[in-house]
This record gives sequence, C-alpha cells and structure tokens, in this order.
Amino acid sequence: MNKNILIIDVGNTNTVFSIFVKGKAVFNWRISTKINRTSDEYKAWLNNMFSSDLNDKIVIDDVIIGSVVPAVLFELKKTFLEKFNIDAKIIGQNIKVNIKTQVDNPREVGSDRLVNALAAWKKYNSSAIVVDFGTATTFDIINSKGTYIGGVIAPGINLSLEALHTAAAKLPRIAIERPRSVIGTNTVSAMQSGVYWGYIGLIEGIINNILLETKEKMKIVATGGLAKMFSLATKVIEDVEMNLTIDGLYQVYLNNKIINRKE
Repeated sequence: MNKNILIIDVGNTNTVFSIFVKGKAVFNWRISTKINRTSDEYKAWLNNMFSSDLNDKIVIDDVIIGSVVPAVLFELKKTFLEKFNIDAKIIGQNIKVNIKTQVDNPREVGSDRLVNALAAWKKYNSSAIVVDFGTATTFDIINSKGTYIGGVIAPGINLSLEALHTAAAKLPRIAIERPRSVIGTNTVSAMQSGVYWGYIGLIEGIINNILLETKEKMKIVATGGLAKMFSLATKVIEDVEMNLTIDGLYQVYLNNKIINRKE
C-alpha cells in the first residue's frame, strides 16, 4: 500500500500523531490531550508541524483515530475534514478491531487494549502479555490462537503518586525515577522507592500469576511512556515497543481495507 496514512492515538494524557509512508512510520508528534482544544488549534499546530518537519511535501490520503477520550473526537474529525477534506475513520464507530475475543462482554474492552493485543499478535505471532504504562497500568493477554482472552487493570503510576500527595498533606509531589536504593533516607526517596519497586513487584506478580493460570509460554512486551524505565529493573519484560498502539492502529486500517476489498 503506497498511501500516506495519518494515525492518531488519543490517550488520557497524551495524543500521538504518526504518518505512515509505504507502510512505515516516518514522523511522530506528541501533544497533551485537552478536551477543550478546538479544530482551529489543531490545524494551527498541524500546519506548523507539516511546514517545519515535512516541508508540506507529503499528501495525506487517509486518517484513522483511536481514542479513549470521546470528547475530543468532534473537533478532531472537523480538523481533518477542513484541512485535508478527509472523513477520518474512528475505531469503534466506522472501523473495527478485527481480533477474536473470549471475554464476558467484548464491548467493555477499551479499543486501545484490543489494538495493542492485535499489534502484539501480528508482531510475534505467539501468545503474549502486553503491559501498557498509561493512565492505568494494564495487562492484556493473547493466547496461542490469537484470541484476546482478557486482562488486568491496575492504577497508573502517576495516579498512585497523585493519590499519595492528595491524601497525605505532608507528602510532596515527586518525579518518577528509579531510586538509588530500596531503603529511602528521606521522604522523597522513600516515596520514589515505594512507587518504583512497588510497581516492579506488581508487574512481576501479575505476570507470573498470568503465566501460572494460562500455562502458556508468553512473549512479554511493554509499551507506554514509562515502559523503558520499569523494564530496566525486571527480567520478566522481554521487549519494549513504544509505538505498539500506533502500529496496531495501522494494522487495523490494513485489515479493514482487506475486508472491504473482499466484500
């Protein structure tokens, strides 16, 4: 496929824009997710990115959006209709994630989680656990048949830090980083240790229990903003794929195009 596809992954914290040219992501931009951002603001930002990074040489042929924030979709769709004269395709509205599921209610599963599962299956062609370090820390499981069988949702790391600061008046806001030692010698280092090593314990414990329960050998892949930092301290995470969701959204686009051609 020689079309130039603009992929947008809207998360609770950040929105990633990626342009695929000849099947490869060649440009990636990231902005904070704001539900009150207007189409004029999106267009001004995109105009700046296109003129500075692309010299306006790339023509966008299609747009696909995956979003866990429904409130931003109207202005985003308006942006691409006005800027490119393209009716953007929205995951869950007019384009679906073609992956088999084995859960109680498939409609409850976030599209981003299904997209990650599909991307992992396409990349590894094996059973896998995807650990996504986002607003929530999620674990999504694909079995050896390529079926999404469920997952685990835990509070995100930043949410945990905010809860500590909000609920305990004397605890400050801190940055997430790997502490020099497990035992903290002051409040900040003690908090950093609790969050960092606490989440390492959570990650290892959940993954080991998933492996015991499924009795399958699984590829363990991490994605999300903090994936690299936490993967350095544990051997259970085998790969870090920062663009897993973007790659999955592109795969969804290809799969739907193939289905449409068959129909």
